[in-house]
Amino acid sequence: MKNFFSLCWLLLLSCSSTNHITLRPVGRYLVDANQRVELISPASHLGFSFEGDSCVVELSLPDKNAHSYIQYELDGIYRGRFRISASEQFHIEAATNGIHRVWLYKSTESHSGSILVGQVKADKVKPLPLPSLPLIEFIGNSITCGAAADASEVPCGTGVYHDQHNAYYAYGPRVARMVGAEYILNSVSGIGIYRTWNHESPSMPMVYKNAHFNLEQDRAWDFSGYSPKVISIALGTNDISRGDGVTPRSPFDSAKFVQGYIEFVKVVKQARPKARIALLSSPMLNGRDRELLQNCISAVKTGIDNIYPNATPVAVHFFKPMTARGCTGHPSVEDHAILADELKPFFATLIKD
Repeated sequence: MKNFFSLCWLLLLSCSSTNHITLRPVGRYLVDANQRVELISPASHLGFSFEGDSCVVELSLPDKNAHSYIQYELDGIYRGRFRISASEQFHIEAATNGIHRVWLYKSTESHSGSILVGQVKADKVKPLPLPSLPLIEFIGNSITCGAAADASEVPCGTGVYHDQHNAYYAYGPRVARMVGAEYILNSVSGIGIYRTWNHESPSMPMVYKNAHFNLEQDRAWDFSGYSPKVISIALGTNDISRGDGVTPRSPFDSAKFVQGYIEFVKVVKQARPKARIALLSSPMLNGRDRELLQNCISAVKTGIDNIYPNATPVAVHFFKPMTARGCTGHPSVEDHAILADELKPFFATLIKD
């Protein structure tokens, strides 16, 4: 991929022969001392091919109490999502002998725990080349993560929060596949521009530069390794949230939100001055809250366009009203398909500009 992950860490894999190969993950990740890749962000992914009718991928969790899922494609066909245990040999079976292509995706987000990808065991394992596609970075909250979207295996109201995550079918990856783009999801459930859905912190500006989206700052994320053509930001739902009814919560401060949003966009533009900025509203807000967020986003656009008069103007998309059908009022997998259809012409234009 042109200008994409040119400075990536490389994933070391071994096959049944004595050859070794390297693969490049897409998304937020780290590499440990044993050359295992730690997939961090939702929908972070990597690809390889093998020969035969099966392969085994060594998967494990850095945190034994983590609650993480993996998804995968085999020969271009989506095969499902699977919860990962503390350590396991993940088997992928093909219907026939031959050369097969696999893409592994992290289904859950950073706070559910990372997934370590070790060796891939099969005949003639080879890296899948990264396609020469424009890159879209999607910054957002639980909606962007695909949280609470998939109740097909664990019904709403049962299991834990991460059991219904499905990043692969979230609107960002969907629309990227529709318009012929690569994607990264830098998104965190419950987060906003200046507060979370029920607490005053952390906010996205506070955690965005940290690899694990946390406040510990244990590892800074290296932004130099890739160059998104478009950076989509969809924040505000949680700033406007009424909270959980237990934690004291002050009224939404539109001035604080707009100024904080402008400062965050400035940080993003400083890291990637050539990227086109796109601001999205929220499909989960209706009525007065929807109008309030749209007005704030319009003010952010005006502020950024005034600060950068020579840059391409900020693009804005306001979602159509939606009655979300997923868990806890979130968009379902089917709803994300509707959102992606709505966004397709918007992003198709942006990646061609």
